[in-house]
Amino acid sequence: MPEPYDPQQAIAPSGAGGGMDLAMSEAETLEKTPGGPLGTGPAGKPRSLWSDAWHQLRRNPVFLVSSLLILFLVLISIWPQLIASGDPNECHLADRQLGSSPGHPFGFDNQGCDVYTRVVYGARASITVGVCATIGAALLGSLLGGLAGFFGGWWDALLSRIADIFFGIPVILGGLVLLQVVVSTTVWPVVGFIVLLGWPQVSRIARGSVITAKQNDYVQAARALGASNGRMLLRHVAPNAVAPVIVVATIALGTYIALEATLSFLGVGLRPPTVSWGIDIANAAQSIRNAPHMLLWPAGALSITVLAFIMLGDAVRDALDPKLR
Repeated sequence: MPEPYDPQQAIAPSGAGGGMDLAMSEAETLEKTPGGPLGTGPAGKPRSLWSDAWHQLRRNPVFLVSSLLILFLVLISIWPQLIASGDPNECHLADRQLGSSPGHPFGFDNQGCDVYTRVVYGARASITVGVCATIGAALLGSLLGGLAGFFGGWWDALLSRIADIFFGIPVILGGLVLLQVVVSTTVWPVVGFIVLLGWPQVSRIARGSVITAKQNDYVQAARALGASNGRMLLRHVAPNAVAPVIVVATIALGTYIALEATLSFLGVGLRPPTVSWGIDIANAAQSIRNAPHMLLWPAGALSITVLAFIMLGDAVRDALDPKLR
């Protein structure tokens, strides 16, 4: 006798039920998984650019090492007393150019100052200049470049010509000319000079990124719906154009620290009694044969700091640019 008719078998042929159960099982497993495949978050939902970038950065050992090193440098620049209890400007000529000794692991400089204490306190001026100059150049360049890329026309042409003028100024020569007439022991003249010559690079990056972002469909849809220029720029264009600016600014921070040390070495950057790695390198260069330790430690600290910020910038660039994955 023929078997009775089963509606479930008619709906799901042989083997389909097992496949459907397997698919449902995989979906349930994905929902229970904290993170899905590349570009997806919990429950398989697509991640945003920033969450996806953070997901990549947490798995990048270069980012972790550079971040820990930069965090340490920031901490000692804010509270140098954590690892150095002496006064960087306390000197004793009797200890002039002496090498390492108990309590003074880096030895003494030409004036009898403790090199270790000066290296620790020198991080404050260098990182302050780098951070402040980067923030100033990024904000000014992003504002001018973003407006030029969004509105175009005569404003874009004018900004491009002004940027070309600044690009034609040699950085070192400009520093020798401009900072020579400024008599100050603070970091702000150096910060202002770096911002003055650093914003054109950021403005070009911001301009190109805004031009690319404003051509996307969601911006055109917002324009068709009657959104104002300010709303489109702040809500739709800027959030999707800021990633290249962040990458350039992160890498430039290390470059600005090296530039400050170069200007201080030449005598037109930071000036005593400010403690700076560039000043100590300039003082140690005269006695490199007799006391190489005076040059080794501040130069090593400067190199490690610049390398840490460049490594951080490379990691951020790799995370924010999907083409490099």
